[in-house]
Amino acid sequence: MDFIKFLGTAGARFVMINQLRSSAGIWVSLNGTNILIDPGPGTLIRCLSSKPKLNPRQLDAIILTHRHIDHSNDVNLMIEAMTNGGFNRRGKVFAPRDALEGEPVIFSYAREEVEEVEVLEEGKRYTIKNMEFDTPVRHVHGVETYGLNLYGDGVTISLISDTRYFEGIEKHYRGDILILNVVRMEPREDILHLSLRDAEKIIETNRPKLAILTHFGMGILRAKPWKLAEEMSKRLNLNVIAANDGMMVDVEKYKTK
Repeated sequence: MDFIKFLGTAGARFVMINQLRSSAGIWVSLNGTNILIDPGPGTLIRCLSSKPKLNPRQLDAIILTHRHIDHSNDVNLMIEAMTNGGFNRRGKVFAPRDALEGEPVIFSYAREEVEEVEVLEEGKRYTIKNMEFDTPVRHVHGVETYGLNLYGDGVTISLISDTRYFEGIEKHYRGDILILNVVRMEPREDILHLSLRDAEKIIETNRPKLAILTHFGMGILRAKPWKLAEEMSKRLNLNVIAANDGMMVDVEKYKTK
């Protein structure tokens, strides 16, 4: 079965450091391919305690949308887990260039444990086993950051990772399932993250089969994200939900037959 598992839904740093929500990233199983996106703090623990359990040795790839600690803290640990402690050289790792150079977040020894490390760039398409994904546009964020479109049989999953809203972002993420990192209730020019208002504008324009809000800051949590999603659903007459830690989405329901 193809699925999306939200291992964590924490956004802003105070939610992460207090673990008000887990910061463990997203596991996607698509076309028989297992991908871990943005393994922040606690990812390995969340995989092993998941019901059903997620076995890191079944991963085919790890993707970092960017180098910030809430998205990358456990990447080396998860490479170790994916490769059975480095004894089975396998899998791919994808990351922006600044996650690999200067002050790298992926250690050199860990890169030797995988089959390939590929650099993410704007407008490029990549292959993992039985599926493809692309990084259509560079985001407006404090470090080099990309969103993703994951292409499976009969379905596309789009993820808008951390970014300030910019004109035309909608056209790059037209997946059947649209996941949006929504940190703030209201936009602020100096905060390079989507707000709830930004997310609603994108969802209303693209009208996906399912929109999922995640990566919440304190303001969103206080306002109860499940209620915010329910209210947005009613306003837009679309299926909008708020992710919670451990939530699994059955991708099969959103495929074009």
